[in-house]
Amino acid sequence: MAWFYLMTAGALEVVATTVFRYTDGLSRVAPTVAFFALGVASFYFLNRSLAAIPLGTAYAVWTGIGAAGTALLGVIAYNEDAAPARVALLAALIACIIGLKYVSAH
Repeated sequence: MAWFYLMTAGALEVVATTVFRYTDGLSRVAPTVAFFALGVASFYFLNRSLAAIPLGTAYAVWTGIGAAGTALLGVIAYNEDAAPARVALLAALIACIIGLKYVSAH
């Protein structure tokens, strides 16, 4: 269940960072409230995952999911650069996240 919590935390992080782009410097109320609510929810699930996953592993996976997921969403939804080197590095990041799951003692 801890890995489910961690994946949920990562997914919420991706949504939070995506919503952040609509806050207009935290001046728009609805997106700002959504951003903070999603951030708190992400931290909640990250905290729940720590019952069975070491902090270092959980944090690395959480930030990796957030970074890779946000970058991939930027390429897919916002026409951000999809240069081969960028895609290869994102694939390597995702491979590292998967690797951490398999080498985790828990």
